[in-house]
Amino acid sequence: MALNARLDHRNPLVFDTHELGRRPGALQRLSRTVDAPQDLGIAGVIGVPEGAPVELDLRLESVMEGVLVTGTARAAAKGECVRCLEPVELELEADFQELFSYPDADDRGRVIAEPGDDAEDDEERFFLEDGLFDLEPVLRDAVVLALPMQPVCQEDCPGLCAECGVRLADDPDHHHDAVDIRWAALQGLAGSLGDGEKDEISGAEAEAGVDEKQEK
Repeated sequence: MALNARLDHRNPLVFDTHELGRRPGALQRLSRTVDAPQDLGIAGVIGVPEGAPVELDLRLESVMEGVLVTGTARAAAKGECVRCLEPVELELEADFQELFSYPDADDRGRVIAEPGDDAEDDEERFFLEDGLFDLEPVLRDAVVLALPMQPVCQEDCPGLCAECGVRLADDPDHHHDAVDIRWAALQGLAGSLGDGEKDEISGAEAEAGVDEKQEK
């Protein structure tokens, strides 16, 4: 991630590493509960609602190249069952680890990263900015990887009836009687005829059945 706009230390997902220092091996543990940012999850499928609490447990370790951040995010994700369209809610736990590199040099004066020398390489890296780092892009990637691509309300959810849309889990015996398409038109016509006319139709159906057997 190339350097861009300056980070705002008031952003709850921006962390300060000044207290950690740049001595390799130094450790710092942080716990923070933040409001979920917008669109945290898989768009249109499942995600953490905007503003919902996200619990963060972080371990910051100073290394030669920068600060290695290891952590876990916990939150409640909500979505929709892909089979029956019922609401789905699950407890999310996403682990992540990312190195935030020093943008200039380490404390021995050796250049570690020079943002801008290789734009493509910079896009794949994260940098500290005045001792601050933004956890949001790392958190987003971790949450997407931890969420199911096809959430279901239960593993054996039977889904919806393909003909009428009824939720099959609510009516396990639900079914539709198969109708012989050869007589469907005649049955529909019979519903609008009088008793005498119905008898004629029935006789025609019987004769047609006899003829069919003879042909076989």
